Amino acid sequence: MTYILGIDTSAYTTSIALIDGENNKILADERKVLEVRKGQKGLRQQEAVFQHLKNLPELYGRIAHDITKVKTVSVSSKPRNEEGSYMPVFIVGQNFGKVISHTLNCTYVEYSHQENHISASLIDNYKNIGDRMLAVHISGGTTEFVSAMKGIKGFETRIVGGTKDITFGQLIDRLGILMDFSFPCGKHMEEYLQGKHAEEIKTPIISRESYINLSGMENYYGNLLNKHTKEAIINSLFKYIAECILHIIQSLSELSFKTVIISGGVASNSYIRNYIIDNIKDYEIIFPAVENSSDNAVGLAFLPIIDRWHNETKTH
Repeated sequence: MTYILGIDTSAYTTSIALIDGENNKILADERKVLEVRKGQKGLRQQEAVFQHLKNLPELYGRIAHDITKVKTVSVSSKPRNEEGSYMPVFIVGQNFGKVISHTLNCTYVEYSHQENHISASLIDNYKNIGDRMLAVHISGGTTEFVSAMKGIKGFETRIVGGTKDITFGQLIDRLGILMDFSFPCGKHMEEYLQGKHAEEIKTPIISRESYINLSGMENYYGNLLNKHTKEAIINSLFKYIAECILHIIQSLSELSFKTVIISGGVASNSYIRNYIIDNIKDYEIIFPAVENSSDNAVGLAFLPIIDRWHNETKTH
């Protein structure tokens, strides 16, 4: 195994990564966040597809290493490992990856976008993978709690919890837009909080269930906009989301996992990260590096490495 090229074309980011498979070294990590017009809450799939088609050649052209050393092209082909899982954006990365692998006469392999996030969290920990983990994927488009176990290829996954309506990322973005932050709003809201003292806002009691609804909280915080400062609302919102994550994890304790991986764009939030770390003691909590919490192709490029190690070491 020499170089591995990872490609991910998600709902909001075009990503390419190049890994030296012999030394597990990241050689290139190129990303471009898709453009969303001010005031909009997201992108339609056809708009995202068009931007991926423009971005991929540009990002591929930035790689300054010898592409002929690529022996594996690893691509995200669908959102998750479930029958019928599909989003048009991933077709762009699939087709681009197939052309590259055919041109270089190298191996082509597909994984899910969710496996990409799990892998990105385990870059420094994959040799300590236990039999079963709880993988929490929290982003603009997804809030899912997944029972995950390493398989011969990628991860065997089963959704065991999450939100029934909107996601944590959507809740943040919708309230952020109301407060005049640019989309995606989470990073701007986090930066706005820095150095500010926020008054406490009482949040409703959270039921300890594996599936929850969030749309009521959108209305709850929306009604507070003229009663409290922005920093108070943002601080309360981040704390509420962290508490929801803790409650859902605790509701799933009967699944007998020891490790919890928390990834996705929302997982890069330092306020949410620190609250979870400070308030959960029963599990090993793994966050990816902040730069690998959001959508990336680094996890995809590492997946063949993790597969190889698992199949050569754990299965023998």
